[in-house]
Amino acid sequence: MLSDLSEWFWQERLWFPKGLGWADLEDRDGRVYAKARDLWVALPIAVAFLIIRQIFERTVATPLAALLGVKETVRLKVLHNPTLEFYYCNVTKTPSQTSIVSLCKQTGHSERQVQRWFRRRRNQDRPSLLKKFREASWRFTFYLLAFIAGLASLIDKPWLYDLKEMWEGFPVLTLLPSQYWYYMIELGFYCSLLFSVASDVKRKDFKEQIVHHVATILLISFSWCVNYIRAGTLIMLVHDSADYFLESAKMFNYAGWRNACNYIFIVFAAVFIVTRLVIFPFRIIYCTWIYPVTVYEPFFGYYFFNGLLMVLQCLHIFWAVLIIKIAVRFLTNNEKVDDERSDKDETDLSEDEEEECEKKDIKKNGPVQNGHSVHNNNHNHNHNHQRHSKME
Repeated sequence: MLSDLSEWFWQERLWFPKGLGWADLEDRDGRVYAKARDLWVALPIAVAFLIIRQIFERTVATPLAALLGVKETVRLKVLHNPTLEFYYCNVTKTPSQTSIVSLCKQTGHSERQVQRWFRRRRNQDRPSLLKKFREASWRFTFYLLAFIAGLASLIDKPWLYDLKEMWEGFPVLTLLPSQYWYYMIELGFYCSLLFSVASDVKRKDFKEQIVHHVATILLISFSWCVNYIRAGTLIMLVHDSADYFLESAKMFNYAGWRNACNYIFIVFAAVFIVTRLVIFPFRIIYCTWIYPVTVYEPFFGYYFFNGLLMVLQCLHIFWAVLIIKIAVRFLTNNEKVDDERSDKDETDLSEDEEEECEKKDIKKNGPVQNGHSVHNNNHNHNHNHQRHSKME
């Protein structure tokens, strides 16, 4: 059964234009071609990236964070309460006022104590600035080096300047050593991101990130198998050209360098829009969608490859909307750059600070009932929540 499935999966009419097949990609006369089995190399590379990342974060990112003033966040831990913990894990992390009243009856705590417990419990689950800085510095380092390496490997290639050249002689295109390592390293890196997604900082676009990683891995793998390598190298270069700006903006944000963060983000937004909303759809997708049909008849691989490109383009549009919102708000109102994808941090006051707040509430709003002002028992929480909204 497996042999039948393998035979069906690798049939030439799915992967190649009519009249061409795997025999055309057999090494001969000193010419080497890409092969599907080469992709297994990406797995040990991905594992190596995971190891290198741990070493990098400890030996480079952490000292750099200290140098820039990024400190480990010390958050107050909640006392274990089985009733509240069960509700937090199995019902919701943000209970309604009605639920809070019910939980007060079950635990014997006041409303303020229950709200404080949930606030601190949520903050315990939020990643610290140091963790975010480490991740951003790792991605910044890779994206920057990948962009430089990709540009160096393509700077003398004709298809960088004339995109039609990417299909010249297709699919019998000789594999260059620079293309081999560029592909394997990029594929290994995205596999490592997929492997580490469970432990990395989760943002609101978590599902979109998963789709992006899977689509990228499929795109790189498929383009390798059918020798769409020239197109693949251009696509990877375009994507790497903007990402290191975003990661550097995050690093400066975590370090509190607000002006540097804002202006680097504006540069990132400009590069992102030009590369992802102009060059990628109107140059690269055009040359993978329109031009190939003048060379050969469309086949399954042609539609599959371009379908993956369209998935990436939809994600580009989704992220571009968020980026433009942030950039417009900064340029028009001179506000600080906020990441729309962030989970907002909440106030994490010490016991003394919270008691002081309670005393101020009493003086300002009168006596409290169950730890809250009778007139507005949610004002403090909402005000603090808004005050601590920050970019991830």
